[in-house]
Amino acid sequence: MLTEPRWGYLSIQILYLYRYITMIKRFMLLVAAMVVSVGAFAQFQEGKGYFGASLTGLNLHYNGKDGLNIGLQAKAGYFPWDDVMVLAMVDAAHNGSETVADHISVGVGGRYYITQNGLYLGANVKLLHANHSYNDLLPGVELGYAFFINRSVTIEPAIYYDQSFKDHDYSSIGLKLGLGIYLFDD
Repeated sequence: MLTEPRWGYLSIQILYLYRYITMIKRFMLLVAAMVVSVGAFAQFQEGKGYFGASLTGLNLHYNGKDGLNIGLQAKAGYFPWDDVMVLAMVDAAHNGSETVADHISVGVGGRYYITQNGLYLGANVKLLHANHSYNDLLPGVELGYAFFINRSVTIEPAIYYDQSFKDHDYSSIGLKLGLGIYLFDD
């Protein structure tokens, strides 16, 4: 014959459940407050400057060839209008594949910050150089988020796509993780 649990045991379980729910509510309130405060820092105003560096590829990009893929990108930018940034960039990439050479590229681009919380859409064009004789023009797009650590420093994860019309092996889609510094004019 099964015995029913004692009421003391059930009341303790209910008390623990109540504390757990209260803790979850407080945690969600804290997360909401953090999201609101992050949005408060996202001021993309005319006249501000930008410097950034990104780690690209992270072996999480696809270009049709296997191998370790990693790159480093440096960027400088300026806001000529609110929420619009023009960029200049230089990057170097290592490809572990025998058929895709390591390469460097320089380019220009722009970002449009969709909302004041840091979500942005970017477009760029790069001139790629590899193997002393291969040159290619790569238009690209990216979707990212500028997560503000403080008033001017951000962590910037992004998804990107670069299209090569000359050799498909140089086209790539992937993730990048960057660090940005927004220079304030005040």
